[in-house]
Amino acid sequence: MQGIRVARHGGPEVLEWTELDDPVPGPSDLVVDVAAAGLNYIDTYQRSGLYRLPLPFTPGLEGAGVVRAVGTDVSRFAAGDRVAWSQTLGSYAQRARVPERDAVAVPENVGLDTAAALLLQGMTAHYLAVSTYPLAKGERCLIHAGAGGVGLLLIQIAKRRGAEVFATVGSEEKAELARGAGADHVIVYRDTDFGAEVEAIAGPKPLDVVYDGVGQATFERGLTLLRPRGMMVTFGNASGPVAPFPPLRLSELGSLYLTRPKLAEYVLTREELEGRASDVLGWVADGSLAVRIGARLPLKDAADAHRLIESRQSTGKVLLQTG
Repeated sequence: MQGIRVARHGGPEVLEWTELDDPVPGPSDLVVDVAAAGLNYIDTYQRSGLYRLPLPFTPGLEGAGVVRAVGTDVSRFAAGDRVAWSQTLGSYAQRARVPERDAVAVPENVGLDTAAALLLQGMTAHYLAVSTYPLAKGERCLIHAGAGGVGLLLIQIAKRRGAEVFATVGSEEKAELARGAGADHVIVYRDTDFGAEVEAIAGPKPLDVVYDGVGQATFERGLTLLRPRGMMVTFGNASGPVAPFPPLRLSELGSLYLTRPKLAEYVLTREELEGRASDVLGWVADGSLAVRIGARLPLKDAADAHRLIESRQSTGKVLLQTG
């Protein structure tokens, strides 16, 4: 089979389209014919070496496809089943070995490309709004990168929970997407100080929570917008990692809470994984959650896909397709 291999850390050029060994299932594994793999910023961190992995490796944590073979101890799935996953490295390939514990069933009325576009970012948006800071009706949140894959889903889930949503975006085109997802107030951050705009609308320190997947460029200003005992949820580094800072700063700004979550700790049990996946896949199936696929590229063009998401010109989800 063919797929992508990373033999050295670096830029998108290190993503090599090559022949790979066919996966063989262990006792508790599935082998899946991959229909599509979803791109996520963590893929770029692993490729660049910001997040170190042993070399060589095949990137991609998220995908969806049809089960080709199962291990001897697998009980939940059989050949021919439609499945998706979000925590298994090796998805940038025509076939992937997926532990049974990481796979979830895809409803028949949800396309495999949609499942590949949804699962990681959808469950991320779910845990952020439902568990990390459980939004309540009437609370105010700020969502950075509101037209990105997580951002568009998080806006919709925040509105489901009755929150007032502020969102930042990089252009007027992206602003329309964020408004279409339900954001109450959309700020084009390249034109203005987003903090000043939030304060002009809602007054000083108006926010209960900031969901920040951008990092370095937005972190410090976001802290100043939180009410006493508000929460900063920094969950990504699109503009670079947040610089170290003294914890006393949180006290000075009003006894703030700060957390740096990741999905793995929010799907620790099978029950938790199935609960989050069932919610987001079910909402897509009943039409109450929209998934925007902003670009589809052939798997062999993974380097171009990485350049696209790192340019921050993409909207919604970028997919790599095997067909």
